[in-house]
Amino acid sequence: MTQPEFAVAQPEHGELRILQLYPTAMNIYGDWGNTLTLARRAAWRGYRPVILEYNGGGELPEADIVVGGGGQDSGQEAIIEDFARIGPELVRRAEDGVPMLVICGMYQLFGHDFTIVSGRVLTGLGILDVRTRGTETRLIGNIVTDSEEFGTILGYENHSGQTELGPGARPLGTVRVGAGNNGEDGTEGARAHNVVGTYLHGSLLPKNPAVADFLLRTAAERRYGEFAGADLDDSAEERARRSAESRPR
Repeated sequence: MTQPEFAVAQPEHGELRILQLYPTAMNIYGDWGNTLTLARRAAWRGYRPVILEYNGGGELPEADIVVGGGGQDSGQEAIIEDFARIGPELVRRAEDGVPMLVICGMYQLFGHDFTIVSGRVLTGLGILDVRTRGTETRLIGNIVTDSEEFGTILGYENHSGQTELGPGARPLGTVRVGAGNNGEDGTEGARAHNVVGTYLHGSLLPKNPAVADFLLRTAAERRYGEFAGADLDDSAEERARRSAESRPR
């Protein structure tokens, strides 16, 4: 994919490397927009974004932020062998505090395992203490969740996998409107280290700048010791959020 260009605010504060995992197989419902949002918000603050992609084979590039998108069961099956190969490195980075955002199918694979409808078990990384089983029922529609860490989080869910949190995971939020992890326990997503796992597409980050800035802030502080740049005017995002929050399920 061609590297997009971003006008970087002055003064410049250095580069931030944003890595998208398997964008060919795992990039559904506009999840690539999360990477573009991170790059744009980084540039507005004076950081020079470098977008990287990894589609399998070779070494996993070094990065300040890791992003993974959703995909169908077939996409997960296509990457699973290579994913297992790079898994130990992803675990090491997560435990070292690298901020990561993993959506839907990649969220499932960051858990212990995902049992797809056919009965095949795809072994995950166990970074998040969650387990997922495929069902014939799809959980679809606009979703509103409340997070102690990020406030109100808005998005769109479309998944047949149902995820259960173990004792080592804390939910990203509680569901106000929608189904969330499984439609039963009122939880959505999971958190561990600086990893955010969620079912929210949409793309997630354009409507949720607090989550985007958590990833950027964590990355910048790890690399440079501070998060520089002026605060951004998110009034347009707030208008979009109010509109999205008012939409029916």
